[in-house]
Amino acid sequence: MKLMDSNLVFKLVLLLSWVLCMSIGLIKCSVTYDSKAIVINGQRRILISGSIHYPRSTPEMWEDLIHKAKEGGLDVIETYVFWNVHEPTPGNYNFEGRYDIVKFLKTVQKAGLYAHLRIGPYVCAEWNFGGFPVWLKYVPGISFRTDNEPFKMAMKGFTEKIVNLMKSENMFESQGGPIILSQIENEYGPQSKNLGAAGHNYMTWAAKLAVGLDTGVPWVMCKEEDAPDPVINTCNGFYCDNFTPNRPYKPTIWTEAWSGWFTEFGGPIHNRPVQDLAFAVARFIQKGGSFFNYYMYHGGTNFGRSAGGPFITTSYDYDAPLDEYGLIRQPKYGHLKELHRAIKLSEHALVSSDPIVTSLGSAQQAHVFSSENGNCAAFLANYDTKSAARVKFNNMHYKLPPWSISILSDCRNAIFNTANVGVQESQMQMLPVSADMISWGTYNEDLTSLDDSSTFTTFGLLEQINVTRDSSDYLWYITSVDIGSSESFLRGGELPTLMAQSTGHALHVFINGQLSGSGFGTRENRRFLYTGKVNLHAGRNKIALLSVAVGLPNIGGHFETWKTGVSGPVVLHGLDQGKWDLSWQKWTYQVGLKGEAMNLNSPESISSVNWMDASLIELKPQPLTWHKAEFDAPEGDEPLALDLKSMGKGQVWINGQSIGRYWTAYAVGDCNGCNYAEAFRPPKCQLGCGEPTQRWYHVPKSWLKPTQNSLVLFEELGGDPTKIAIVKRSVACVCADVNEFHPYIKNWQIERYGKSEDFHKPKVHLRCGAGQFITSIKFASFGTPTGTCGSFQQGTCHASTSYTVLEKMCIGKQRCAVPVSDTIFGQDPCPNVLKRLSVEAICAPMTTARG
Repeated sequence: MKLMDSNLVFKLVLLLSWVLCMSIGLIKCSVTYDSKAIVINGQRRILISGSIHYPRSTPEMWEDLIHKAKEGGLDVIETYVFWNVHEPTPGNYNFEGRYDIVKFLKTVQKAGLYAHLRIGPYVCAEWNFGGFPVWLKYVPGISFRTDNEPFKMAMKGFTEKIVNLMKSENMFESQGGPIILSQIENEYGPQSKNLGAAGHNYMTWAAKLAVGLDTGVPWVMCKEEDAPDPVINTCNGFYCDNFTPNRPYKPTIWTEAWSGWFTEFGGPIHNRPVQDLAFAVARFIQKGGSFFNYYMYHGGTNFGRSAGGPFITTSYDYDAPLDEYGLIRQPKYGHLKELHRAIKLSEHALVSSDPIVTSLGSAQQAHVFSSENGNCAAFLANYDTKSAARVKFNNMHYKLPPWSISILSDCRNAIFNTANVGVQESQMQMLPVSADMISWGTYNEDLTSLDDSSTFTTFGLLEQINVTRDSSDYLWYITSVDIGSSESFLRGGELPTLMAQSTGHALHVFINGQLSGSGFGTRENRRFLYTGKVNLHAGRNKIALLSVAVGLPNIGGHFETWKTGVSGPVVLHGLDQGKWDLSWQKWTYQVGLKGEAMNLNSPESISSVNWMDASLIELKPQPLTWHKAEFDAPEGDEPLALDLKSMGKGQVWINGQSIGRYWTAYAVGDCNGCNYAEAFRPPKCQLGCGEPTQRWYHVPKSWLKPTQNSLVLFEELGGDPTKIAIVKRSVACVCADVNEFHPYIKNWQIERYGKSEDFHKPKVHLRCGAGQFITSIKFASFGTPTGTCGSFQQGTCHASTSYTVLEKMCIGKQRCAVPVSDTIFGQDPCPNVLKRLSVEAICAPMTTARG
């Protein structure tokens, strides 16, 4: 018997769903799917999603972030669920403040958007320990993410806790809530293959667990080729146009379209050109994809000690359309918004048929979608990375830039091209504000004495996390050596060398209370060997090694076996007796810092400590020093940050809330420009080489009081806290660079709308930030200008009225729109030449604009 036509099957499913809904009087029906798309209330949908992680912003930011996401054309907000913040100790749950996931999802629902809840509970996400609570490591007999009963029992308990919480709040679409998809596990495919049968058994168990929870919405597994029915396997990556689900009746879903990349201390900033990101999305849609999610749409901030990796920066900006502070990043936000509009205008055709693919050239193709009622959409692609192409389609000619796709929502008019960015570019600035730090005080960690009640002594070197249980980044390893008075180095010989092998992320070596040197690993090679000369004296010498974690690893297998800390050997070289291995002698251990035990970061504890007036202290940088100050909140609505360029490495708190780890590590890498064409990888488009990887640290405005805010830092290496500044993040200038239409496009406009029609003429849109106005035009040229924002130059063709027109239409306004047309500029400076309008405008606050 021949298989029924897929469209006929789809119609029968829709009819059955409609009859069922009507017969039982439901307002909402369970979300389903077929080979083309997710089906919501009987309709196939092209769904556009973006990741916003609730713990990486504040509740006060959520509504604005979600509103901007909706305005950017999103249908869905995606978030992981972070096990370690919700169950910090076994059976004790936290859903308050930044961890109030129900409030976050209700904010999504209030905005009229859907949600995709990725429970995991393993999340990866450059998050500490991959989202697992560290206590899980100490469950007897446990082995993570495999066919292991203790792990499965714990995972089942947390997953059920989250699902039951969502059900109790009516959060699933089947209950009238926003959640239309859920995810179990996360990127497990490679791990499953490594584990063989045990991995496959665990994966199928996890899928069965999820489906059995009866949420009324589909479940997905990303990067899991053999996800069992009815779970949908999905794709993650920079590109997913070659991905197909493992069954022909499942939709093609891209759960992570990487909008940029994360940043690590000591590395450059990674930027993904929006032209390439738009090209990747359009290519996915033209291949039949129906759901894609930007990872990230807003990255946010790794507050506290939440960053994993290790070595991941406190900023999780990710070059996302909404930056770390929640501000719109242009042109990425605006160009993607136009892409989303073009896709939505094509939606009915896209979900109605598989594409018909035809060749338009050696590296050019057309993908054509059509519906029974006559809707038609076409995607014209040029895969050539070097050259533009002029192609003929439907008896019309179209020019396609290299590495681009044009979307024709009616198979005739090109309403969007991925490489032609027609929205403004905003350049941001960090402006110091007058919020003086006062009452500077310091408190030094005393290395000469230890609190015996907080230490213990044993033979040999211990693994750090087994001792600290990740309650602190810091663990002291302390021992002593007796040096005879006859040693040669005491009489002018070469100083001995200390070598210490570490799997910790940083190591500070103190000899008799003085910092002798520091060593650091990298994210790729956490194991490193510290080597340094040590200044010992005759008699007893104290060797203190401060091992520092910079976030626990977030990816890999067998989490329960991972080690950090001073692994050894620890050896003295250069003594008269030769090598002295200290690894197995007595070591005294202290978890954390004295300042941590005294809660020096808390405003309530600051006053109880005898802080030394900073003005009385020698100005040279002091290691292992606490600093505190007070400041008043600056006026204005702009997002705020701390400029910590003058500091070394440590942690910082505002009013007792941890902003996160800071580290003035300078970026090493290749920052030699960027071409959007060709496949993107993180090393391709980098910025910031030779500068601190992270200089500014986000201060949420909701954490501040009008006056007497407390700032506390713990500095490991040294630095000058008096040079710390509060800065405001705002738009410095806006640029636009827009082509006029091609002559062949003008012709069909005249045919369709008449010569007076101005509706479809391209325009330069300029918009300053909130509270700002356009105060001057730094550059304007209608003609053939060259360069990019900040470095525009006039070309051989230039309309002399360019500055006058822009000043008249834009000065003093928060936003303006200028048509790209020779009639606006009173002349055609070069007939029969394709022209463009390039503009750079300066933005400033209202007071400056009025002055």
